[in-house]
Amino acid sequence: MSDSAATYYAAFCTVAVLVLKAVNEQVIEPYMDEPFHVPQAQAYCRGDYFTWDPKITTPPGLYVLSVVLKRIFMFKCNLSVLRLTPMLALLALPISMTLLLCYHKRERPPHSLLVPAPEAVILSAFPLAWFFGFLYYTEVPSLLSVVTCVVAAGQGRHWLAALLGTISCTFRQNNIIWVLYAYASSQLMYLRFRRAPPDKKQLAKLHDPPALAAGLGDLLWSLLSAPKVLPAILVSFVPYALVLAGFAVFVVWNGGIVLGDKSNHVVAFHVPQLYYFIGFATMFGWPALLSGEGGLRGLVRSVWSRCMALRVRPRKTAMTSILAILMGLSVYKFTIHHPFLLSDNRHYTFYVWRRVFLLHPIVPYCLIPGYIACAWAWYIRMGVDQSLLQNLLLPVFVLPALIPTPLLEPRYFLIPYILLRAQVPDVPVWGVLLEGLWYGAINAATMYVFLHKERPGVGRFMW
Repeated sequence: MSDSAATYYAAFCTVAVLVLKAVNEQVIEPYMDEPFHVPQAQAYCRGDYFTWDPKITTPPGLYVLSVVLKRIFMFKCNLSVLRLTPMLALLALPISMTLLLCYHKRERPPHSLLVPAPEAVILSAFPLAWFFGFLYYTEVPSLLSVVTCVVAAGQGRHWLAALLGTISCTFRQNNIIWVLYAYASSQLMYLRFRRAPPDKKQLAKLHDPPALAAGLGDLLWSLLSAPKVLPAILVSFVPYALVLAGFAVFVVWNGGIVLGDKSNHVVAFHVPQLYYFIGFATMFGWPALLSGEGGLRGLVRSVWSRCMALRVRPRKTAMTSILAILMGLSVYKFTIHHPFLLSDNRHYTFYVWRRVFLLHPIVPYCLIPGYIACAWAWYIRMGVDQSLLQNLLLPVFVLPALIPTPLLEPRYFLIPYILLRAQVPDVPVWGVLLEGLWYGAINAATMYVFLHKERPGVGRFMW
């Protein structure tokens, strides 16, 4: 296994270097958001830490990281070398992903972290992470820091996790949500498996049954039992509380979360963003969904029994119908036709929006049954070896991460997707390989279009 894992990782690194070389040869000027990031990084490289472009909306973590690499490796700060910063983060991602997968599978990590698991290598080639690993964007360093924060918290190294979480917030400030997720995830795992010593009295228990055997009543009992276990987890919260306090100070000082260009980044109540994420996750993660026990047929049967078993469980059918009606109302009331989405035809979302969602007014409503079915499919696949609260934790944190964002932007889905996919523990080898082929095909197509299909007067197409 170690030899094949080393081969996967070596191939990953080799292809990444070749792709970066091709990007630097073809895209010789800063593109899209790079005209904002590159001059700011170059100012930092000159030691000018007080010049700030008001159009930049994220903290300076990316630029500081580039300065650190410059000081250590004597890097230059031209465009080609600056793009090494996200690519190096991309090369480090399989190592962190290996630890994240081991955490969710409750397996020991490999003896050598320099030989990441093949599944971790393939997940690190997830199309959005792969694409933005070659442009001077914050996405991949942000993802890497969040994953390492979750891993450190899961290992019980909470002060380190808080430090890594603080670093993650210097790339994207809304990563504070994932810092709190890291803490909550680690504590649910701790409470699930902690045991009292033989000579001690029994510890307070959190009601948290297996996800696939639980019902709505169990969720109520879980909430009622939570106060009993709070004393056991409050001490671990101290480091994260300090991060949260620091973030609150930043928000008060800045007058909001967004650093600059606040007029184009107004907080919204964009409920359909959750539905877009479900569709996005299913489009990319279908190999993981279909490779469970029973395959496609078994998954369809399980989903059907949970939402439309009219003869056996009419109450579930009624609840599904009510949910669909509420989702329809949210689509009607809270769909946002963002001006950037309608006008910028250099992004794939421009065409998805026009050719799918705007095809006919009824189309967004016709997709609702698919959203429900896909959400249940993910719940079932995640729930193979998780408790009820573990299954529900990520969706709870996705709410504040996505609902306030008014723009349909695939980059917003990157971290939630990686955290979601890592919780599917039983993808067989053939499923992982199929996933790798799927990612590879998308990566090859999108990078080819980006590099070689530039349209005069329009530009290069990208996510």
